[in-house]
Amino acid sequence: MLKVERLTKYFELNISRSMKVQPFNDISFEVEQGAFLGIAGPSGIGKSSILKCIYRTYIPTAGKVWYDSAKYGTIDLARASERQITHLRVREISYVSQFLKVIPRVSAEDVVAERLLPFGQSLEQARAEARQMLKRLNIPASLWEAYPATFSGGEQQRVNLARAFIVRPRLLILDEPTASLDNETKQHVLDLLNDMKRQGTTMIGVFHDWDVMGKVADRILDLRTVQMSAEYKQLAEAE
Repeated sequence: MLKVERLTKYFELNISRSMKVQPFNDISFEVEQGAFLGIAGPSGIGKSSILKCIYRTYIPTAGKVWYDSAKYGTIDLARASERQITHLRVREISYVSQFLKVIPRVSAEDVVAERLLPFGQSLEQARAEARQMLKRLNIPASLWEAYPATFSGGEQQRVNLARAFIVRPRLLILDEPTASLDNETKQHVLDLLNDMKRQGTTMIGVFHDWDVMGKVADRILDLRTVQMSAEYKQLAEAE
C-alpha cells in the first residue's frame, strides 16, 4: 500500500546566517495493506517530518513515496499534483496531528460530519454518524453541539480522531494521537484502530508511549538504527 524509497528532507534557515537542517536522510520502508507501521526514535530525529512528507504537508527534498491509490493507481505522493493530493486527502488519506485546527464557531458534531459530505451523505445522516463516533470516543452528548475551541486538550484530540476515523480511510497517518488522552480513552482509540486494521486500513504512526504503540503496531521502525546504518553506509562508500 505504501512504499517509501530513499526519502530525504532538509530545511534551509536564514536567521543570522544560512543554515541547513536535515531531520532525516535516505529513509526507506514498506507498509502492506491492513498493516500498522510504528515509527520510533528520540525527539528531533525526524519522525513527524516523515509523516508530513507522506501527507505532503512537506515536499520531500529527495526520494519517492509510492501509494496504491484507489483512483490513480500507484502514485508518487512526493510528485503528485496539488489537485491529486487534495482528492486523496478528502477521499483516501486521513492525518491526525497533535492539534485540532477547525473553524472556531462550528459544533463538534458538524466538525466531524463535514468529512462525510463529499461521499454523498445528507447532513442529517452525517451528523448521526458523527454523534455515534463522538460517543464511542467518550465525548459526552452535552458537548456535541458545543464548539471544540472551548474544549480541553484531550477533548479536542478526540474530536480530531473522530474526524479521521469516520471516513474509514485507505491510509491513516497518526502523529502522537494518544498523547493527551486518559487511559480509558486510549483503550477506545486502540479498539477503533484495530477494528480499522481488520477492515483493511493501512496505518503509519508515531506514539510517545511505546506500550500503546506495541498494542497496535505490527512492526516498529526505529530511526536510530536506520540513520546509523545510513551513516555507516556513507563511511563505507567514502573508504
